[in-house]
Amino acid sequence: MQFPLLFIIFIWIIQLVQVFTGLDFARYGLLPHTTKGLIGIITAPLIHSNFNHIISNTIPLLLLGSGIFYFYKDVAHKMFFMVFLIPGILVWFLGRSSYHIGSSGIVYGFVTFVFFSGLIRRDNRSIALALIVTFLYGSLIWGILPLSRDISWEYHLFGALTGIYAAIIFRKSDPVKKYDWEDEVDIPPEDNITIQNYD
Repeated sequence: MQFPLLFIIFIWIIQLVQVFTGLDFARYGLLPHTTKGLIGIITAPLIHSNFNHIISNTIPLLLLGSGIFYFYKDVAHKMFFMVFLIPGILVWFLGRSSYHIGSSGIVYGFVTFVFFSGLIRRDNRSIALALIVTFLYGSLIWGILPLSRDISWEYHLFGALTGIYAAIIFRKSDPVKKYDWEDEVDIPPEDNITIQNYD
């Protein structure tokens, strides 16, 4: 949980600097097809337009990030940097010519990684996490559609696709070891006790 929390603290510091200094960091966002927009591949996920924007990303970043870094800790850092960088690269090449900012691409990557890891791995914990994600964030699917000019659906879409890709390439990295009580224990035949009813 430590890394997701540190990331969240960092993006909140950036947001508070914007608020208290009056600076607008949106110009450091990702502007596709331009040289100056290349820096946005790194900076865009760190910048948010307002408090509603950052709050909407903070909760899933904390919940999903903590789950991923606990259950998939062997690949969590690699997976994080994939969903941090790859969506931005794709948006730079294929996105609309407007500034794209926010951590929602990471959120979508987290959601699809957890969901498709459950489908691919088929172990109890991965499936349980996938079901929880479906219940909590299933409605996010609408965010990958171009329904609003004010939302970077491209970042959402490419974040989601990157999460699926990460789930596939890391499919053989097992979740955290199960507790002993999660394994079914077969009772040997000789230890079976027959209960008889006496009239």
